[in-house]
Amino acid sequence: MGDPKRQRKKYETPSHPWIKERLDSERVLMRKYALKNKKELWKHETQLKEFRRRARRLLAARGKQAEIERQQLLQRLTRLGLLPEGAALDDVLSLTLEDILERRLQTMVFKRGLARTIKQARQLIVHGHIEVSGQIIRSPSYLVLKEEESGITYARNSPFTKESHPERMVIEQAKGKGEAQ
Repeated sequence: MGDPKRQRKKYETPSHPWIKERLDSERVLMRKYALKNKKELWKHETQLKEFRRRARRLLAARGKQAEIERQQLLQRLTRLGLLPEGAALDDVLSLTLEDILERRLQTMVFKRGLARTIKQARQLIVHGHIEVSGQIIRSPSYLVLKEEESGITYARNSPFTKESHPERMVIEQAKGKGEAQ
């Protein structure tokens, strides 16, 4: 019995690691989206590069297969909520890293008011308190599909489902204050 197949890394590191402008922009995104480390950022950056690369290749390509692949790429990005219905390949090229980071489960939990802070959103996810369409997801970097958005709630077996949970009451108060301002 051999050792299991080694996982290939899903990200590329920056070719010039010490460019101040890039480091500054990364720091801002890391803080805004409460990412654990740069690897999380680079993973989504690589994903975006891949979408763009495919779009550029398909813009130049002709034929039936290219048309099929074009539709598949646009459908996937539409399902992920990154592109609106009826978007063109040119729209793929205008996607930004922030568009992808906005679709992460961690960001969505915070934006829907299930957590007080974006860091708390991460903690709730990792500890199994959040479910998406009835499925507990423990990965903060999970990209939420458009049709799953309404299914983001506290997990059935989580103590947070009770309205009287002390931390949930604090979250609800914070949400109320945010809406009042």
